[in-house]
Amino acid sequence: MSRNLKIGLFLTVSILLTTFTFYFWQIFRSPNLLTQENDKPFALLIRRGATFESVIDTLKTHDVLNDEMSFRFLAKLMKYPDRVKEGRYELKPRMGNREALVKLRNGSQDAMTVTFNSMRQKSDLIQRLGSKFEFGPGALDTLLNDPAVCEKYGFDTTTIVCLFLPNTYEFFWTIKPEALLDRMGTEYKKFWTPERQAKAKALGLTQTQTQVLASIVAGETNKRDEQPRVAGVYLNRLKQGIKLQADPTVIFALRDFGIRRLLNKQLAVDSPYNTYRYTGLPPGPINLPAPATIDAVLNAEKHDYLFFVVDARFNGYHTFSKTMSEHMANARLYQQALNRMKIMK
Repeated sequence: MSRNLKIGLFLTVSILLTTFTFYFWQIFRSPNLLTQENDKPFALLIRRGATFESVIDTLKTHDVLNDEMSFRFLAKLMKYPDRVKEGRYELKPRMGNREALVKLRNGSQDAMTVTFNSMRQKSDLIQRLGSKFEFGPGALDTLLNDPAVCEKYGFDTTTIVCLFLPNTYEFFWTIKPEALLDRMGTEYKKFWTPERQAKAKALGLTQTQTQVLASIVAGETNKRDEQPRVAGVYLNRLKQGIKLQADPTVIFALRDFGIRRLLNKQLAVDSPYNTYRYTGLPPGPINLPAPATIDAVLNAEKHDYLFFVVDARFNGYHTFSKTMSEHMANARLYQQALNRMKIMK
């Protein structure tokens, strides 16, 4: 073989080797996911029993893949089609094939942030919270309506919502509904410290009763600085055996949350949640009160007020009074303000 032929052969092999090396480098390392000016990760949800083809379909549907062929080639090389694992995976912008496939093949899930607050009804909680997880609202509905499950955490099927303290939490999308309840039970116990338990006992309330009262306070005002005073009014009425006469409980009983002005006929609705008809606390919370509102009840202001009504200036606060005559005068001012604004229902 001549020297020139050897040199030519060497150069050809070198070029081919370089070409293949560069090609494989591209397959392994070159950005291939979310390359079209994306600045946010894509949350890939893989359900139990999903196939490689269903994963590909999802990526294609959401325009995540730039070069499908290179992704498929490396996936087969890494034997991912036989190792598809359920989970929620965040795929970063300009991610390479190998980095993505290692994450998916290893089942390296990313936790998701879940925030819930101020939901009024148990059904709202089940739908909004349950829909965030793989198990779905149906599974959560089954558990929260099972007396035995509720009793495990110290509640019944009405008060079980007290287990869910509004906050921001991190969960895996694939968590089992039973594990979710256990986690909420842990958070519940963390909140109800011995100090808080002692404060509730000093008020003559159980933990659940405290949260029920807090839900009424939350329904009355979202002003944090006013909540301890409102709580004090209701505690005074409870001690004296006076009906709470809390408008938010009637609205909850009617399940009409658009009401701005309650009418006398609505105040007569026969429901255990109607505190105009029944003395004491309703059977369960009328919303999910924030921890700060629960603390407002535990640290309620001590005073002699028995009544309050929305401030006629509509500044978000209330006007408080100690006697019925004072209250009626304040109530007339409020009713007149409603009339001027033509708020009739």
